[in-house]
Amino acid sequence: MAGYGAVGLTLGRMPMQKKTHIVTLSFDDGFKKSFYKTAEIFEQFGLHACLNVIAAASLPEKRSTLSGATDVGVVPTDKGTFEDWNKLKRRGHEVMAHTWDHTNLTEIPFEQAKEHITKCAEAFETHLRGFKASKSVYNFAYNASNAELDAFVLTKFLVVRTQGVTPVNPIPTTRKPVRIGCWSQGPGNCDAFFDEALAKFLASEGGWFVFNTHGLDDEGWGPMSSKYLISLLDRLTKMKHVEVLPAGQVVLRLHG
Repeated sequence: MAGYGAVGLTLGRMPMQKKTHIVTLSFDDGFKKSFYKTAEIFEQFGLHACLNVIAAASLPEKRSTLSGATDVGVVPTDKGTFEDWNKLKRRGHEVMAHTWDHTNLTEIPFEQAKEHITKCAEAFETHLRGFKASKSVYNFAYNASNAELDAFVLTKFLVVRTQGVTPVNPIPTTRKPVRIGCWSQGPGNCDAFFDEALAKFLASEGGWFVFNTHGLDDEGWGPMSSKYLISLLDRLTKMKHVEVLPAGQVVLRLHG
């Protein structure tokens, strides 16, 4: 999952931007144990976690359709439900869509992919309190998309997150939709890879660094260790030029 595409439809830095470096750490797939633990760690530092969940895996009545899945992203037994995601959202964390059922949409017919995207938007608007697709991020499974898929998603959602040639995006400056490029690393622990990429970013002039991981410790593809996450947030929150923000918040503050 370390491949990347174009990274933005909006360019430049926000006028009067006090922070030169924004870091977004996205957690995908909706692992119940890891997501509650992630939220608790972010709360220790007064921060909001960026949590992206799979619609069908979050609906108990749909889980039987996924029970035979071997993909780590869609096996439902270790996933939370929309009841969990509503609880975490009430605690201030950002919960966004990570597809209908974790299908790689580039591998199915476009018309079928459109149905998946539409079902995903409808499920989140029905089951996640206050969710509006038109003000939300759509996070592609496998960070796999193309121009046709991006364009259709942007008729439903405000933003797409997908693969990028670099994890560093321009900080958005307008209310137009953006295409967020990110990096990810796996299948093993991602701490060292992430730390090296982040160090290069922090030494740069700035921008918006977006990294996509999954669960903590031993859950999911390319997990981050909870010990590293604690030390990371402790370090970043002490840097005056750095903000740690969920992806949607970076974009939505332009709509305030």
